[in-house]
Formats: sequence, structure tokens, C-alpha cells
Amino acid sequence: MATVKKDPTRTKTPYVCRWRDTAGVQRKKGFARKVDADRFRAEVEHKLSIGTYIDPRAGKVTFRERAELWRTAQPHRPNTQARVKSQLKQHIYPAIGDRPMVTIGQTDLQGFVTGLPLAASTVRPVFAIVRAVFADAYRNRVIPFDPCGRRAIKLPELPIEQITPLTLDQVESLADAVPPRYRALVEGVAGAGPRQGESFGIEVEHIDFTERVVQIRQQLQPATGGGVVVCAPKNRHSYRTVPLAEVVVEKWRAHLAEFPAREVEVLDTTGMRPVRRMARFVFTDADGNPLDRNSFNDQVWNPSRAAAGLPDVGMHDLRHFYASLLIRAGLNPKVVAARLGHKDAAMTLRVYAHLWADDEDRSRQAIDDVFRRDVPTMRPTEER
Repeated sequence: MATVKKDPTRTKTPYVCRWRDTAGVQRKKGFARKVDADRFRAEVEHKLSIGTYIDPRAGKVTFRERAELWRTAQPHRPNTQARVKSQLKQHIYPAIGDRPMVTIGQTDLQGFVTGLPLAASTVRPVFAIVRAVFADAYRNRVIPFDPCGRRAIKLPELPIEQITPLTLDQVESLADAVPPRYRALVEGVAGAGPRQGESFGIEVEHIDFTERVVQIRQQLQPATGGGVVVCAPKNRHSYRTVPLAEVVVEKWRAHLAEFPAREVEVLDTTGMRPVRRMARFVFTDADGNPLDRNSFNDQVWNPSRAAAGLPDVGMHDLRHFYASLLIRAGLNPKVVAARLGHKDAAMTLRVYAHLWADDEDRSRQAIDDVFRRDVPTMRPTEER
């Protein structure tokens, strides 16, 4: 319960409202008029009774302080932790880091987004961090409302980019350029479509050479402080069984014959709790150790793509090549999405829709196929 009492020692705000917040800490606020103090008392009691009370001083915490509390509490993977920390430090804190949370409104955030000197594809993930911090603060009753809620902030439109798949000659050039122990890795990504971390995480037991399938159940990611860690795939849709063409089976079988897998100890975080276990990865470095994305890109991929005359090509382009082969073969978007580990066919279409047969050409062909063989009667015959 809140109370209002007159304190004769206070000249400007003699009417003092006292109450205990949700943590049991006593609070007080003075008013010049009793009617204002009574009104405030009623509001406080109502908010406390229905569970919407917010400490007036909580919103004075700076965005930086709240963001650090949020960041360190998130179950982010090491690479995500590094990315979030970097974006906060480089783009967010210089603009709004030292401002109290309660003073940052929608206009401020719109100005922040509009003023970011970044591409639209980078602005969106940066603002996603800002949105997450405000949402967390609102849920924990640090601020009375969320200025990012209900799409209040307009984000820059993403440019329409069409994927241009690699040609077979380009894929073969990349396979020729990498050291021999990584040739089957390049051919495997081009022929089965795993993401880079997923391909690094394939163990011998994940491949069924008889049934010609590979199980995508995990990925390798750089660990904090060096080394790698076994993680779950990107999302729940990434768990999948991918059928392998005979050419991929032959390449991987030959690779394991030339570069046998050996047991190495790894930290596996895919279960309920992290455990150390032994694993036999199909693709390893020259010392037989699991592949680290950072060192692999610097020491193997970047020099190899330059040698192949494809300096702007990433390993993800091999995945695009795989998708283009499935589309060329006539597989529908739902099947292609399942093979790639996409959330749904809509996501696949956003990336690859332009690779499917042109609807205008198909429409013309559909009409020509009918009318050239059998032109139907376009109106009923008159009765006689």
C-alpha cells in the first residue's frame, strides 16, 4: 500500500507519497499539492496490483549498461558473440551508448538507423541488436514502453540481388587450385550443398556410402580463445539428410583412402551440456586437426580462389552452384529448400526464384503445345 503524508519540513513539496516497490525497497516522491500526491498514490497502487509497476529510476540506466547485461546473458555461439560485441562497439555505442534508456525515443532511433554509413544488408542486423536490447529492457520493466515495437522504425530496403551461379569450369578451377587434401571438400560442397561449418563438421559416421546419404547434424565453429567447437547447425531446419550423387560418393571414398580420418578430441556443445569426446572428421588440416574457419579461409581458400582467377568467390558460392543444379534438374522449391536446410520454400525462392524457368516462356509454350495439336471450339455450335 502507498501512503500520502504532509511533511512540514518540506516547503516546496510537502505532500510525500511513500510506497514499496516489487523488490520491497521503500520509495518516495514529493508533490506541491495533495491532489497530485493522491493521484500518484492511486496510480502506483494500481500498477503494483496488476504487475505493471516500473521503477522510475530504472530507465536512467544507460543503453551501454543495459546492452552489456543483455549481451553477456545470451547463449550465443562464439562467432555470434564476437559479431555482436563488435557491432555494439563500432556502430551502436558511439551513437546512443551513454544515453539513459528512458530518454531514447522512436525519433532518435530512426535518426540512428538513417545515419548509419552502412549497406542496407548490414544496417538490419545492427538494428536487430538494438531492438533486442530494448525488448529485453521492456520485458524486465526497465522502461515503460518499447520504442522499437510494432515496426516503428523504418529500415532501408534491401537491394534485389540475383545470384549468378558458378559454372562447372569455375568449380573445377577451384578444385584444382586448393591443396589436394581439400579437393574433395570443394567437390563435396558443390555436389551436396552443406554450409562451410557443416562441411567441416561432417564425421565419417555421418556418411552412409551404401545408401549414398550424408547426415547434417552439426557444424564446427571457431571457439573463444582459439580452436574449434562442435555446435548445432544454424537452426532446426538445418538438420537434414542429403542424398549423395555417385560422383560425390566416389570423391569422398577416395579422399578417405588417401587422407584417413584420425580420432581427435573435441568439445561438443550439441547436447544438454558440453562434453569432450573423440571424433573422426572427414576433412582436416595437414596435421589431422579439425578445420578452423578463420585459418582455413586465410591460408587455404583466399590464396586458392585468387589462383583460380576468382578472387570474389566464397565457399557459399559452391552451395549456390549446388542449388542451381537441383533447379536445372526440375526439382521444385520445397525439395530444394529441404536439401539446403532452408526454413521453407519461400526463403529458397527469395534467393533463387530467377533460376527457375521463366513463367512467360512457359505460358507461351503451354498454349502453343495445345493449339498446335488440337484447337478446341471457342464457342458452342448453334442449335438447328
